Amino acid sequence: MTRPGLWLKRLLPQGLLGRSLLIIVMPLVVLQLVSAYVFYGSHWETVARRLAKGMAGDIGSVIEMTRAFPAPESRAVILSIAAAKMELDIRFVPGGILPNQPPAPPASFLERAMADAMDERVQRPYRLDAERFEREVVILVQLSDGLLEVYAPKKRLFSSTTTVFILWMLGTAMLMFGIATVFMRNQVRSVRKLAAAAERFGKGLDVADFKPEGATEVRQAAQAFNLMRHRIQRQIQQRTEMLAGVSHDLRTPLTRMKLQLAILGDMEGRAELDEDVAEMERMVEGYLAFARGEGSEAPQSTDLPVLVDEVVGRFRRQGSTIDLHSEGGIVMPLRPDAMARALGNLVGNAIRYGGHVWVRVGRRQEVAEVLIDDDGPGIPPDSREEVFKPFTRLEQSRNLCTGGVGLGLTIARDIIRTHGGDVLLEDSPLGGLRARVRLPL
Repeated sequence: MTRPGLWLKRLLPQGLLGRSLLIIVMPLVVLQLVSAYVFYGSHWETVARRLAKGMAGDIGSVIEMTRAFPAPESRAVILSIAAAKMELDIRFVPGGILPNQPPAPPASFLERAMADAMDERVQRPYRLDAERFEREVVILVQLSDGLLEVYAPKKRLFSSTTTVFILWMLGTAMLMFGIATVFMRNQVRSVRKLAAAAERFGKGLDVADFKPEGATEVRQAAQAFNLMRHRIQRQIQQRTEMLAGVSHDLRTPLTRMKLQLAILGDMEGRAELDEDVAEMERMVEGYLAFARGEGSEAPQSTDLPVLVDEVVGRFRRQGSTIDLHSEGGIVMPLRPDAMARALGNLVGNAIRYGGHVWVRVGRRQEVAEVLIDDDGPGIPPDSREEVFKPFTRLEQSRNLCTGGVGLGLTIARDIIRTHGGDVLLEDSPLGGLRARVRLPL
């Protein structure tokens, strides 16, 4: 069952720009609605009633003047004055009678206001027609000696402040909305740049000359990101330099030990010592490969299926049986040597423990995916995270050909995570283990 309000959350904007504009627009819309309600409920209604009363008062004045001066010559002068000074085209029809039908109910507020004004100011039988002409209102007033036809312009019943108010209201609203959009877009742009820089750095790509910009809080976040980036890069550099020295210091005594063993010739225990020295050398190389991690290799545009094909080709040349299927070209920024080493470790593990290996490469929405399946014994679900820890070996023998030094999966996950992706171990539909590599595009 959908929680209340969840559908509303889905309708609201998800981005910072959309939500910020919504925060600005909603009070503006409410203000406009309140202003319109107040205007139409009080000001516009009051003005309309006053205009209707003014025109009804003019008609009543003309009627009273014609009664005071009933001579035809005086009536003509009065009607001409009404046309010139009151904008009322008034015609007198001697002996005229109103149509013998009930008046139609007022169809609009203006008609109701005019009807109330006529009842108050004229107090004579009348008929009001505001639909016959586009720009005029026709009012028929019954007099004792005839019918008075009044043609009044509709503009006398309308206030121009209505149109002006609406134009100003909409114009200022659009202007404020445009200004807010420009300012908010500039603020959101700095947030997007910071997010893009963080995502790029998380993928192991270089983030050069990232300049903090935007609001104070965004600048503080950007400066904190720059400090974090410099610390991480400095730590990586220091680790690499330290391990270069460790590599030299450890390889030198191992080389001397191998030479001394060669000089000693065949002696009792020689084979065991050779095996110990080989194991130490193998462990040192594996440890250095793990500790170097990303190394200093620069990312470059790489076709992932081609890279996987090269890795698989090396194992095929060694006699391994591997089935490879690619769904098309996937070009993305990678450190090709490091990624080849990570995929090689995963494929090598699959070959070591399985008789046949299947590799699939494809695009899954916003990620590239590499699946490596084997038909070996697999790994128990509760041990799949353990094997990614350094020097963890499920196979407890001292044979390096079967057990390794316990760094292959650790190195693979370390490299893949520096590219912003991850590697997961799952049950394979072929009965063994599946290694799922996901890399963001």
